Amino acid sequence: MTRSVPPHVTSPDLLVLHALRCTGFSGLASVAAATGLPEAEVESELIDLAVAGLVTYLAGGFGGWGTTAAGRAEDARRIAEELEAAGTRAVVAEAFDRFLLLNPEVLDLCTAWQLHSVDGVPTVNDHTDSAYDARVLERFADLDRRAEADCAHLCAAMPRFGRYRVRLALALGRARAGELDQVTDSTASYHSVWFQLHEDLLTTLGLTRTATR
Repeated sequence: MTRSVPPHVTSPDLLVLHALRCTGFSGLASVAAATGLPEAEVESELIDLAVAGLVTYLAGGFGGWGTTAAGRAEDARRIAEELEAAGTRAVVAEAFDRFLLLNPEVLDLCTAWQLHSVDGVPTVNDHTDSAYDARVLERFADLDRRAEADCAHLCAAMPRFGRYRVRLALALGRARAGELDQVTDSTASYHSVWFQLHEDLLTTLGLTRTATR
């Protein structure tokens, strides 16, 4: 199934397999959004991966396409080979270190978006205070500007990471335009995409979340 592609360019089948590894069970549209590939191409790759025993499909509201144990092992092997061939481990590791510096700030901002202090008591944010929401979103925008520079270095080393920059900017833009679920409450939200980027960096470097705490 491995295809001949130019150096440092991730093949479509690995893009699809790795997207599922980082997002968990997902629908066709979500996989297409994560990879940047057309849905028809994603569907074709998923069928081939399923025939190879690397992905499976579960019906139901919480189902979708997901990796099998064999798929996760194959993804780990091929992603490690890709990193070695690209010779960019040091760049990715440096990007991950910068990510870890920003990560607590993202989590704090997500909490600030979900909870609003009323008379000193943390209260679920019902988003009726537009001025408060605007302040939180402005802080998100400031963080996103700082993250953009870090992402640029990462994407230059490994182009497949560029999709995260697109998705983060899209989520923030939609949130600032009034789609409030794009901050934390959607599979395409800023928080969800950031979480997937975290997972991707860990997987690419062969690390676990426990090992980085």
